[in-house]
Amino acid sequence: MRIFVGNIGAIYRRELQSYFVSPLAYAIAGVFWLLTGLLFWLILLGPTGAIAQGAQIDACGAQCREQIARMGMLVPTSIDVPYEFLQIFLQVLSSLSLFILPILSMGLYAEERKRGTLELLATSPITNWGVALGKLLGVFTFYTMMVAPLLFCEIIALNASQPPIAPAVPILAHFALLLLAASILSLGMFISCLSESTIFAAILTFALVLLLASLESVGNWLTTLDLSILSSVGEIIAYLSVQKHYANLIRGVWDTSSVMMLVSYIILGVFLTAQYIETLRFGRS
Repeated sequence: MRIFVGNIGAIYRRELQSYFVSPLAYAIAGVFWLLTGLLFWLILLGPTGAIAQGAQIDACGAQCREQIARMGMLVPTSIDVPYEFLQIFLQVLSSLSLFILPILSMGLYAEERKRGTLELLATSPITNWGVALGKLLGVFTFYTMMVAPLLFCEIIALNASQPPIAPAVPILAHFALLLLAASILSLGMFISCLSESTIFAAILTFALVLLLASLESVGNWLTTLDLSILSSVGEIIAYLSVQKHYANLIRGVWDTSSVMMLVSYIILGVFLTAQYIETLRFGRS
């Protein structure tokens, strides 16, 4: 067991160091921080941001709400600004991550194949699971380091809220974000080992991510049909959507089924990668 953990650590350090010497990784991080910083400001402090909406609702008195209600429009009596900001920002952050994560995972094995070192990994004493877990932990750590500065900004913004938001809500929401990222990176790692073209691997991973994100809409559409069989199939398809489970968790409510579903995608990606490398090892022998 100690040898297995040591092997994972060796692959992990090798993979993580490769990102710190890659100009592409720095470019991805820079673009990510620029876009998320701009979106952070717009969602919180922009003209139509959460604070502006809360101020407009507070400024609208009872007489104003009554007049608007006569026009057939609903006006909320209050708005939980910290909660609304957190919901919107994490939804936007997950959508942006769907574009970033395939780029991060595209070279995990494709670069090894291009350099001719994939067969060396396949025939090395390190187990296939150890290689896959080490690579996944390396790219996951790099993504976590990209998200960390945003978490610092969120802490500053949320600490200024009155009344303060329950700490369990942002903790669970960011845990869901990391689970979502790990599941996409794991599946992207498997796709990366199928091709030596990093661009092709990124495109395939992005297509898979879009498919998994759109399953909820497809499933909900099937459930609206009169046929009971299609309705049951629609419920199953909607349950496979990563976006559905992510949305459940960022509301601040613990959902064991959503956590297990995202963890299942992580295990699936690692398993498929290890099995594929095992076929290379078997063919080599």
